[in-house]
Amino acid sequence: MNLIVLTPEQELYHGPIKSVKVPAINGQFEILANHAPIVAALEKGSIRVIDDKGAKSVFSIENGYVEVLQNSVVILVNGVNK
Repeated sequence: MNLIVLTPEQELYHGPIKSVKVPAINGQFEILANHAPIVAALEKGSIRVIDDKGAKSVFSIENGYVEVLQNSVVILVNGVNK
């Protein structure tokens, strides 16, 4: 599964992953391989990424959207807290 995380200013992440957990407006959910297609709004919170080697990355976001389609995940966020 491939993930791209973008802000208006930069690309935060691009690469193969095992899973990603996102803070959707109606609660967190985790996206794994072969997830059903979905588009969801995200609220302020953390995105947790497990890459294809098992390494964990966490991004603290303001809000945004996630789209999942055919093992490709695109996350667009308005801002990142550092």
